[in-house]
Amino acid sequence: MTEHIVWHPTVISKEDRRLLNGHKSFVLWFTGLSGSGKSTLANEVDRKLHALGVRSYVLDGDNIRHGLNRGLGFSKEDRIENIRRIGEVSKLFVDSGQIVLTAFISPFREDRERVRALFEPGEFIEVWVQCPLEVCEKRDVKGLYRKARKGEIREFTGISSPYETPLSPELVIDTSESGVVDSAERVIEYLQNRRLI
Repeated sequence: MTEHIVWHPTVISKEDRRLLNGHKSFVLWFTGLSGSGKSTLANEVDRKLHALGVRSYVLDGDNIRHGLNRGLGFSKEDRIENIRRIGEVSKLFVDSGQIVLTAFISPFREDRERVRALFEPGEFIEVWVQCPLEVCEKRDVKGLYRKARKGEIREFTGISSPYETPLSPELVIDTSESGVVDSAERVIEYLQNRRLI
């Protein structure tokens, strides 16, 4: 089937779009346990980028499962497919000259590395939102850990399914030690120091 599909080149390049936007385009890949603060942090960074006049967009794990990935469950295979799709969507955002912030547990190193391979060097910035399991469980905003401990949710990351910590993330943010505003400021400083924005 794919032998009949031919890539059609675009007239406007990624560099053209970056020039128009006045900044680089890349993905900030926020990974960490449920309750670590990925979505909260990604949205605060997005707010700060918007205030700076930077074009950005947040792809949130739960939100994506309401649409694009609605038919996927939480088996290992479905989790792999979930992250594969998000990687491809993120690449489209980067090609469009925008910054995309993804907030997904993305528990498996191999999946994150597969997504990284889709991008040119420097376009994939892995942000490990580090937070001890016990702190995530205390937060348990959605009540998921409680359900997982009761056996109501199978294959739950950190309880009955592993989370493989990043080996060399570009950034590590410990949300058990710093608040969301300070954490977001660290991300912005990282981007500014590397002249990405």
